[in-house]
Amino acid sequence: MKKKFINPSKEDKVIQDALKASGEIPRHIAIIMDGNGRWAKQHGKSRVFGHRQGVASVRDTVEACGQLGVKYLTLYTFSTEN
Repeated sequence: MKKKFINPSKEDKVIQDALKASGEIPRHIAIIMDGNGRWAKQHGKSRVFGHRQGVASVRDTVEACGQLGVKYLTLYTFSTEN
C-alpha cells in the first residue's frame, strides 16, 4: 500500500529537487533527538515549549522523508537524563 504525504510547499519542493539532483537519497536515516528542554530553557521558554517544538520538527522530518522517498526513518527520542 502506497502512503500519501502532504504536498511540499514551493520552497520545500525546490530544496527537495536540489537534494535529489545532488545524489542518491539514503534508504535509511537515523536521528538522535535530544535537548529540546535544554534548548527552550536557554531561550527563556518552558521545557514543554521545547518539546512542542520537537514534535513540530519530527512532523516536518517525517513528511520530508516520505516526500523524498526515504524508505526507513529511525528516531531515537528517549533521554536517559529525564
